[in-house]
Amino acid sequence: MLKKYFRRFESIIAMLQSILTQKQFIFMSSVLVGISCAFAVIVLKTFAHSVFSFATYINGILKLSFINSILPIIGILLTVFVVKRVLGGTIEKGTSQILYTVAKKASIIPKKQMYAQIITSSLTVGLGGSAGLESPIVVTGAAFGSNYAQNYKLPYKDRTLLIGCGVAAGIAAAFNAPIAGVLFAIEVLLVDVSISAFTPIMISAATGALVSAIVLDENILLNFKQQQTFDYHNIPFYVLLGVLTGFIAVYYARNFQRVEHYFSKLKMSAYKKALFGSSMLAILIFIFPTLFGEGYESIKTLSESDPGKLLDNTLFESFRNNQWVLLLFVGCTMMVKVFASGLTIGSGGNGGNFAPSLFLGSYIGYFFSKFISLTGLTQLPISNFTMVGMAGILSGLFHAPLTAIFLIAEITGGYSLMIPLMIVSSISFAISKRFEKYSLDVKGLAQKGHAFTSNKDSNILSTLEIDSIIQTDYLTVSPDEHLSKLVDYISHSNQVVFAVINSDSELVGIVHFNDIREIIFNVYRVKYTLIKDIMKTPPATISSIDSMETVMNKFEASKVAFLPVIKNGKYYGFISKSIALEAYRTKLKSMTIE
Repeated sequence: MLKKYFRRFESIIAMLQSILTQKQFIFMSSVLVGISCAFAVIVLKTFAHSVFSFATYINGILKLSFINSILPIIGILLTVFVVKRVLGGTIEKGTSQILYTVAKKASIIPKKQMYAQIITSSLTVGLGGSAGLESPIVVTGAAFGSNYAQNYKLPYKDRTLLIGCGVAAGIAAAFNAPIAGVLFAIEVLLVDVSISAFTPIMISAATGALVSAIVLDENILLNFKQQQTFDYHNIPFYVLLGVLTGFIAVYYARNFQRVEHYFSKLKMSAYKKALFGSSMLAILIFIFPTLFGEGYESIKTLSESDPGKLLDNTLFESFRNNQWVLLLFVGCTMMVKVFASGLTIGSGGNGGNFAPSLFLGSYIGYFFSKFISLTGLTQLPISNFTMVGMAGILSGLFHAPLTAIFLIAEITGGYSLMIPLMIVSSISFAISKRFEKYSLDVKGLAQKGHAFTSNKDSNILSTLEIDSIIQTDYLTVSPDEHLSKLVDYISHSNQVVFAVINSDSELVGIVHFNDIREIIFNVYRVKYTLIKDIMKTPPATISSIDSMETVMNKFEASKVAFLPVIKNGKYYGFISKSIALEAYRTKLKSMTIE
């Protein structure tokens, strides 16, 4: 019955597509994608919050803190089971796959991503895995947008635009922060967006935020009501916080990848790896219970008047009113958070680093401001520093300062902290960028040769396949042949450059028509001159595995129009600079979202 109604709904949309203009249909589609993403967020957030509330309730009654440690083990094992038995054995994690899909796979995302991320992340994070739901939400939103576009046979530009709509709606619904959703889609994920493309993305983000606000319980969302007035006298401390969050962001990024790399090299079955990693996570959660799940409840607790509640039902409950013990607990928790997140995802769970970045940022902000206050140096507004710290880590980890600034501004219900948010986010971003060229999600792509950065030209070049512009049908000559053979080739072809290869097909030189123009009309020299006497060493060669950015850099440095290509040590063909530039222009036109 449900399938019947769904097909009827699809037929109505198809009918509207035939009636509406292309722009009107995209506007309508952005609303539908926004609604779909919002309900995915509602399902995920409600499940995760319900499990956390249940575990907290049981702990409060039975005083059995190990309950929180058992649930993540169950969650990660169930996630691995679902991946192997239901999802074909693999699942792509992280928002970097969206970048790769847009650039390399024509914005076509498999249908299973519309439900795979929801199921696996709800099991992992919902049952206490120390990761975030935002990355799975973003991937799910992108999958909704892509598959909607595929269903109605929309072109590449519109598919990519609806992917952006899904991403924006997912973030907007998760935080009730539509501006942050729009900025995240544009700043982090989409390669190039024109001003006109903002409208459907904004519509989708607003729709997602609205549906989430109406349906989702406000207590489930991360929001803050209590904040203190900004005092410009505290600017030096905000500067120091920006420096601290920048270095901590680098610390998190590097150690998270170390943990992931360690698990990827383990020669264990998927279930043994999951049990091993989740057991280590269980120990961390037993000692530091605030590592359980997304951690948003503990963020709220830190910004409130009684942060000592963090020590309730922990091994340190007897020190609840000791400010220094609480500070030490917060400091240790923030340093081991990266290992908790790495264990969760590396051992087979599914989640993201968005929520951990906010968790870590709030703990750093609290630790820094509380330490300054306890030392008696000055009294800082701890709740403000707790919130601003989140922007610092988010900016440094994802290289997204605008998203960080407006996300925290929106979830705090105002823009009174705009100046400290700008200070901390920009400083953190600058420091992180200095030590880590790529953001946490993009770094994995860069290591595989698929780097996507804020440099538009580099992004477009990285999407071009070198094989598509190599010309392998060029005529070649031998070094021991006479020039007459080359003259014959020139007279019967349009070729102006020739590779000189030996009997083993190895490149030993090149001959350009311009270099022999003066002697080809001299019959004597043509007859008795050998190719090896006039050939030249190429100023540069291209490997068949070089990136297009490397190719263009070699053209720029050598100042020539043709460069030979080497494959497995043998001559393979030529690349023409004009053909490479034409491929770039064609790709630029196709990737510009209007």
